[in-house]
Amino acid sequence: MSDSSADVKSLAQFLLRRHSDQLRSIALSTDSKLHYPLYVEFAELLEDDYSLAGLVFSQPTEYLRFFDQAAVWAHVPMRNAFPRIGCVRVKHRGILLTLKGTVIRSGAIKMYEGERWYSCQKCQHSFLVYPELETRNSVQLPSYCPMQRSKFCGGTNFKYLEGSITCHDYQEIKIQESTHVLGVGAIPRSILVILKDDLVDIVKAGDDIIVTGVLTARWSPDLKDVRCDLDPVLIANHVRRTNELKSDITIPHDVIMKFDQFWSEFKDTPLKGRNAILRGVCPQIFGLFTVKLAVALTLIGGVQHVDASGTKVRGESHLLLVGDPGTGKSQFLKFAAKLSNRSVITTGLGSSSAGLTVTAVKDAGEWMLEAGALVLADGGLCCIDEFDSMREHDRATIHEAMEQQTISVAKAGLVTTLSTRTIVFGATNPKGQYDPDQSLSVNTALSGPLLSRFDIVLVLLDTKNPEWDGVVSSHILFEGKPEKDETAEELSKIWPFPLLRRYIQYVKEHFSPILTKEAETVISSYYQLQRRSATHNAARTTVRMLESLIRLAQAHARLMFRNEVTRLDAITAILCIESSMTTSAIVDSVGNALHSNFTDNPDLEYINQERLILEKLRSFDESSE
Repeated sequence: MSDSSADVKSLAQFLLRRHSDQLRSIALSTDSKLHYPLYVEFAELLEDDYSLAGLVFSQPTEYLRFFDQAAVWAHVPMRNAFPRIGCVRVKHRGILLTLKGTVIRSGAIKMYEGERWYSCQKCQHSFLVYPELETRNSVQLPSYCPMQRSKFCGGTNFKYLEGSITCHDYQEIKIQESTHVLGVGAIPRSILVILKDDLVDIVKAGDDIIVTGVLTARWSPDLKDVRCDLDPVLIANHVRRTNELKSDITIPHDVIMKFDQFWSEFKDTPLKGRNAILRGVCPQIFGLFTVKLAVALTLIGGVQHVDASGTKVRGESHLLLVGDPGTGKSQFLKFAAKLSNRSVITTGLGSSSAGLTVTAVKDAGEWMLEAGALVLADGGLCCIDEFDSMREHDRATIHEAMEQQTISVAKAGLVTTLSTRTIVFGATNPKGQYDPDQSLSVNTALSGPLLSRFDIVLVLLDTKNPEWDGVVSSHILFEGKPEKDETAEELSKIWPFPLLRRYIQYVKEHFSPILTKEAETVISSYYQLQRRSATHNAARTTVRMLESLIRLAQAHARLMFRNEVTRLDAITAILCIESSMTTSAIVDSVGNALHSNFTDNPDLEYINQERLILEKLRSFDESSE
């Protein structure tokens, strides 16, 4: 028996010992023409046969082929079973490599001619020849007959056996490393990945994947007077989508206990505890309590649900900051991007050819879809600075991306739908000097339908308040030095950045708040009041506002570590909507968002705000009757 046959038999015995259940299910399947994956953990093989695992690791091109043959030997007659191996990360060409990244391009599914049989004209020995994917599927015949006998054949003429070609599905994608792990100025690296058989069409543009395969190189197309380069290519053996997986942030049990202990300490003064958490949001900026609350609620978001017609209602909130230069908008964007597990930060005009949505690009004569910022941020946060300067194409497409959370594509014969379940956090300067007498659409040059998709629109106006300027300058000049208010310093130390990040992730995953009757009544009354009092801001006062109120109230309940939405959460959601200054139905309830600061006794202040809002809503209910 040859060495290769012995290795195939050893691999087949390993499959029978460790994966008999998978083999049995493949053998009992109905369609023998389909390709079936056979999932094998590399650690299992390492434990079972150390030397064989070393050969698979160091010579994957040959031994993964032996694995395919072993699957057939292991009592799987007439089945296309392909072992799929997961392994550790390595950084060398020609051996198994595991990469993690985001799919930025996905090509069309094709068919290529795979292995074929040839026979030697001299001794009639038949042998298989495999195509080389890295050289555009070309077939390289051996120099002489590979017959392994005591007497050397030496034949050099070979004949192709008719009808012996095996065809395979084939697809090319391109993955790019995650941008949030890179330093400033670093260019994200990308690599072409070749998918075959059952691996095709399981990922799309915007997906996060972990792919294991053999790293090789492919000749670039021949061009006159241009040096021929080698492009790195990963021939995939196993692909795993990580979109639906839980967060990469691991939250130890002692940290969860710390959250519980924190809220038990602030049981009687919950808003003071909430403000202690909010102090950790962009701590380098003094004050701006309203903006920090809005950022926290946006990142946490509400609960996605399905209405009576079966349509999904998004749980993600969107936030827009409109303000004068120097009001800290970009700093909030960058801090929010760091807080989110998956984030893309861009500007309206600074995005790539794919823009904010998606585009079709031609690569090596083939049309491929290239994902833009919103698609790459699927399941995370998309921060867009200079929101008003986006291209007209993106301005038309972003409506669907923000509300339906999909992007419909029909370009260059590629018709598909991509997912954009992302939080949009935008920032823009007003168009010229902000005029409070004009509507927000006029001041920002953004259309009413687009503005209505934002849950919160905060306007930050630099009104040149001397008292405020003095406080802010003192904070900046003495930043890093001991504060006079020791209590505030102690509270801020409780929530450093890593803890705040874990807290936001924990409450998003473990709480699904339900509205109480009390909260429903408050939100419904406020919405009806807004509908009656809306004059020049009618574009913002739509049913979307009602959904925004529910999302914000649910987010605040999560922030307060609760599983039910109380009246306090509903009132806070109303205060956030009121802070936009564009839909004010309750006069003098809030001031300028830029000058909002943390108060010494937020629970007492809330009682006054609650009384004011409830009186206004009660008087409206009486007048409507």
